[in-house]
Amino acid sequence: MKYIEFDPMPTSTVQLSLQIPDAEAGQRLDQALARLLPDYSRSRLKTWIEAGEVLVDGSIRRPRDKVNGGELVTVAGTVTEESTAAAQAIPLVMAYEDKHVFMVDKPAGLVVHPGAGNPDQTLQNALLSRDPELGKLPRAGIVHRLDKDTSGLLIVARSLKAHTALVRMLEARQIHREYEAICRGVMTAGGTIDAPIDRHPTDRVRMAIRDGGRDAVTHYRVIRRFRAHTHVRVQLETGRTHQIRVHLAHVNYPIVGDRVYGGRLALPKGATEELRTALREFPRQALHAARLQLAHPVTGKPLEAQAPLPGDMLGLLAVLAADLATTRA
Repeated sequence: MKYIEFDPMPTSTVQLSLQIPDAEAGQRLDQALARLLPDYSRSRLKTWIEAGEVLVDGSIRRPRDKVNGGELVTVAGTVTEESTAAAQAIPLVMAYEDKHVFMVDKPAGLVVHPGAGNPDQTLQNALLSRDPELGKLPRAGIVHRLDKDTSGLLIVARSLKAHTALVRMLEARQIHREYEAICRGVMTAGGTIDAPIDRHPTDRVRMAIRDGGRDAVTHYRVIRRFRAHTHVRVQLETGRTHQIRVHLAHVNYPIVGDRVYGGRLALPKGATEELRTALREFPRQALHAARLQLAHPVTGKPLEAQAPLPGDMLGLLAVLAADLATTRA
């Protein structure tokens, strides 16, 4: 099956023409088109069908109508403005960019998209200022999130084709995400945490390990041990809300500075005054999304980006190292 893309139209429309193969006979129209036009999500195709922007042999059909094979389908789909957020000129650091994707090195303290308590001044607002065309994509092309106080890499789609592909890649666990964290406690070795996560039964802003929750798998290994802390590298198999924070706290290695899952501040015995101050004043969870690796959502070529540790985590590691050296002297 081949489909023909007409001469480029304004960015607000998509025009296509294709013939339904005989192999799709008996299938729903929306299901058949989802397979034949993988660059567009099924929900978007369904919207176009319901809006009368998809014609089958010149006639409007419903998404559930069956196809017989051999029909000529024409699409004149309107790409409506998806984002209602305002563009705001907020500086961003790009680890990589091309016409299909951005890879953003998000600073700690920047909320990813507007919500309760954060109506603006978010990554989404910044992205819309950088590329106004992102307003035509859901959440301005943002396909996954980082917590406000987690720093590091996020991938953002800049085209419909890339957005659809990235969403499917995330669902298929085909995007490799690697983090670095500074934890309380001295790990003897790395390991894997396989424990389901769901909303906390009484505190709805927290997540918790719960039977019947969504499967969640986290791999971790030691980078460096200190007297009472460990610098670790973490790899995600799944991407549940607060997953790394919940999982590391579950195995009694909570992330330094985590006000939600880290428990009470713990100061090591005999710690230097510099370390005591650093731990008391560390402003956030010491968690950084350091590396993203995937096949490019459009070209299929290997794509990788790395973001160096931010200054606050580098500073804390330096203080931990000095404390270790002092106690060994």
